[in-house]
Amino acid sequence: MMLFKAQLKESPIEGIGVFAAEKIGKGAVVWQFEPQFDKEIARDFYEAATGRLRDYLDRYSYFKPGDDSVLVLEGDEGRYLNHSTDPNTDFSGWPVAVALRDIAPGEEITCDYSTFCPGYELY
Repeated sequence: MMLFKAQLKESPIEGIGVFAAEKIGKGAVVWQFEPQFDKEIARDFYEAATGRLRDYLDRYSYFKPGDDSVLVLEGDEGRYLNHSTDPNTDFSGWPVAVALRDIAPGEEITCDYSTFCPGYELY
């Protein structure tokens, strides 16, 4: 769950992105997994999914770090975070993410997908 005021807008990186609607200080926790809000999906359900459902899960979910029997589908704007090789957030401390530097209002929030999707390659 995103822990700051966020806006979804068109992104110069890809499609829709998450943008800060307020200043975020370096080191601030910007996201945390909230089990009552974010959804965990069993791998068996994912593997049986077809068509539009499978496409959606492929695009917006990821395997839970440290547990590849479960996928995570974020319940808010977090599912629209775009990848960057120079991100302004760090998800390596999953189930929380922190700001790597001060983030100004209007700045796109980015993360390095490889920190929670080992072997991630930009397609």
